[in-house]
Amino acid sequence: MKTIREADWKVFKQVRETALQRFCQQVLDDIDAVSRDAALTAHERYLKVYELIHARDRKLVAAFDGPSRSDAAFRLMLIRTLGLVSEEDLARFSLELQQLSIPLEL
Repeated sequence: MKTIREADWKVFKQVRETALQRFCQQVLDDIDAVSRDAALTAHERYLKVYELIHARDRKLVAAFDGPSRSDAAFRLMLIRTLGLVSEEDLARFSLELQQLSIPLEL
Protein backbone atom coordinates (compact mmCIF):
# COMPACT_ATOMS: atom_id res chain seq x y z
CA MET A 1 0.00 0.00 0.00
CA LYS A 2 1.01 3.57 -0.53
CA THR A 3 2.09 5.61 2.49
CA ILE A 4 -0.18 8.61 2.93
CA ARG A 5 0.90 12.20 3.52
CA GLU A 6 1.66 13.36 7.05
CA ALA A 7 -1.29 15.79 7.03
CA ASP A 8 -3.68 12.98 6.04
CA TRP A 9 -2.17 10.71 8.69
CA LYS A 10 -2.94 13.26 11.41
CA VAL A 11 -6.53 13.57 10.19
CA PHE A 12 -6.83 9.79 9.85
CA LYS A 13 -5.92 9.22 13.49
CA GLN A 14 -8.70 11.60 14.58
CA VAL A 15 -11.30 10.26 12.15
CA ARG A 16 -10.37 6.68 13.03
CA GLU A 17 -11.07 7.32 16.72
CA THR A 18 -14.45 8.91 15.95
CA ALA A 19 -15.34 6.03 13.62
CA LEU A 20 -14.30 3.48 16.25
CA GLN A 21 -16.64 5.10 18.77
CA ARG A 22 -19.47 5.06 16.21
CA PHE A 23 -18.81 1.40 15.44
CA CYS A 24 -18.80 0.40 19.10
CA GLN A 25 -21.99 2.36 19.79
CA GLN A 26 -23.73 0.61 16.88
CA VAL A 27 -22.68 -2.77 18.27
CA LEU A 28 -23.91 -1.83 21.75
CA ASP A 29 -27.22 -0.61 20.31
CA ASP A 30 -27.64 -3.89 18.42
CA ILE A 31 -26.83 -5.89 21.56
CA ASP A 32 -29.42 -3.87 23.47
CA ALA A 33 -32.06 -4.59 20.83
CA VAL A 34 -31.31 -8.32 20.88
CA SER A 35 -31.27 -8.48 24.67
CA ARG A 36 -34.72 -6.85 24.82
CA ASP A 37 -36.31 -9.17 22.27
CA ALA A 38 -39.03 -10.80 24.39
CA ALA A 39 -39.89 -13.20 21.56
CA LEU A 40 -36.64 -15.06 22.26
CA THR A 41 -35.65 -17.10 25.28
CA ALA A 42 -32.78 -15.91 27.42
CA HIS A 43 -30.55 -18.59 25.90
CA GLU A 44 -31.52 -17.58 22.36
CA ARG A 45 -30.76 -13.95 23.17
CA TYR A 46 -27.41 -14.96 24.64
CA LEU A 47 -26.52 -16.93 21.51
CA LYS A 48 -27.52 -14.05 19.24
CA VAL A 49 -25.43 -11.59 21.30
CA TYR A 50 -22.48 -13.98 21.16
CA GLU A 51 -22.79 -14.35 17.38
CA LEU A 52 -23.20 -10.61 16.92
CA ILE A 53 -20.08 -9.81 18.95
CA HIS A 54 -18.07 -12.48 17.16
CA ALA A 55 -19.06 -11.19 13.71
CA ARG A 56 -18.54 -7.55 14.60
CA ASP A 57 -15.21 -8.25 16.25
CA ARG A 58 -13.85 -9.51 12.93
CA LYS A 59 -14.91 -6.25 11.28
CA LEU A 60 -13.42 -4.22 14.12
CA VAL A 61 -10.07 -5.99 13.79
CA ALA A 62 -9.97 -5.56 10.01
CA ALA A 63 -10.85 -1.88 10.08
CA PHE A 64 -9.24 -0.61 13.27
CA ASP A 65 -6.44 -2.78 14.67
CA GLY A 66 -2.82 -1.73 14.24
CA PRO A 67 -3.14 1.24 11.90
CA SER A 68 -0.03 2.53 10.16
CA ARG A 69 0.63 5.16 7.54
CA SER A 70 1.35 2.45 5.00
CA ASP A 71 -2.11 0.87 5.36
CA ALA A 72 -4.16 3.93 6.31
CA ALA A 73 -5.77 4.25 2.85
CA PHE A 74 -6.91 0.62 3.03
CA ARG A 75 -8.18 1.05 6.60
CA LEU A 76 -10.02 4.23 5.64
CA MET A 77 -11.64 2.37 2.73
CA LEU A 78 -12.85 -0.32 5.17
CA ILE A 79 -14.10 2.27 7.66
CA ARG A 80 -15.94 4.09 4.86
CA THR A 81 -17.40 0.79 3.64
CA LEU A 82 -18.85 0.32 7.13
CA GLY A 83 -20.51 3.75 6.80
CA LEU A 84 -18.62 5.26 9.72
CA VAL A 85 -17.12 8.37 8.09
CA SER A 86 -19.22 11.51 7.75
CA GLU A 87 -18.99 13.72 4.68
CA GLU A 88 -17.52 16.43 6.89
CA ASP A 89 -14.76 14.11 8.08
CA LEU A 90 -14.10 12.87 4.56
CA ALA A 91 -13.67 16.44 3.32
CA ARG A 92 -10.76 16.87 5.76
CA PHE A 93 -8.64 14.44 3.72
CA SER A 94 -6.73 15.25 0.55
CA LEU A 95 -8.55 14.53 -2.69
CA GLU A 96 -5.93 11.85 -3.39
CA LEU A 97 -6.74 9.93 -0.21
CA GLN A 98 -10.46 10.35 -0.75
CA GLN A 99 -10.05 8.68 -4.14
CA LEU A 100 -7.75 5.94 -2.79
CA SER A 101 -10.28 5.03 -0.11
CA ILE A 102 -13.50 4.75 -2.10
CA PRO A 103 -15.77 2.30 -0.23
CA LEU A 104 -16.34 -1.22 -1.46
CA GLU A 105 -19.72 -2.02 -2.99
CA LEU A 106 -21.15 -4.84 -0.86
